Amino acid sequence: MALYTMKELLADAQEKRYGVGFFNTHNQEMLRACVTAAEELRSPIIVGTAEALLQYSDFATIAPMMLEMARNAKVPVAVHLDHTYNFDNIMRALRSGFGSVMYDGSRSSYEENVRVSADIARVAHAMGAGLECELGCVGGLADGDNQVDENVYTDPDMASSFVELTPSYFLAVSIGTVHGVYKSTPKLDLGRLAAIRSRVEAPLVLHGGSGLSDDDFRATIAGGICKINVYTDIITAGKKAIADNMALGYSDILMAAENAMCEAVKEKLRIFESAGKA
Repeated sequence: MALYTMKELLADAQEKRYGVGFFNTHNQEMLRACVTAAEELRSPIIVGTAEALLQYSDFATIAPMMLEMARNAKVPVAVHLDHTYNFDNIMRALRSGFGSVMYDGSRSSYEENVRVSADIARVAHAMGAGLECELGCVGGLADGDNQVDENVYTDPDMASSFVELTPSYFLAVSIGTVHGVYKSTPKLDLGRLAAIRSRVEAPLVLHGGSGLSDDDFRATIAGGICKINVYTDIITAGKKAIADNMALGYSDILMAAENAMCEAVKEKLRIFESAGKA
């Protein structure tokens, strides 16, 4: 099957009101777990990597693997570069054939975020790719000085003007989720999401999906979320499988982790109601 773009996948999801899962990967086992899960459930899926994950698998190694597996998948698979701050990494992804990239300007002022996002959007669009941006800030990530981002909720009126000024194909919003492990039960601002949805036509993205309840996922999708990012829940499943199978040989340990991650991905695809949509 041909390589798909995130724009193609999210257009269908937005029309039919389901969510498409995005899963960061940084090795063959994670990548294969995601694609296998999507194939078994006949679900579209988005796979990718992020700037912070390149320390585990460099771009020259992981990018060709993702693109090749996506091209050969039996279901629509898009390849996306997540949370990126460096323009050179964005260009590497675009030149490699990624259908979309995310520039994260959430640590900048609104004006700076708009200016840089607009510049990158022009480049990405000229190369036939889509740009995801973040307005507000989904907390939990650490910068180069190990300072952890705090949550800054997305302003609905600013979201409308931001998409017009950039223009972004996809907008990541902050409504109460955080990256990584939740320290307390998340409380999502669904009213804010509804206000953003009423002002923004672009597909909306939810970061920090690990740890949300099934009802949370369903409520955000009903409220207009089209793409849900999940990472921590998947690697947690793999880590547990490794711990539970330490008596096995190395290759069998890796296979146990891959199978566990595949099941974790399938669980999410069912909740997102993307199963059977491919």
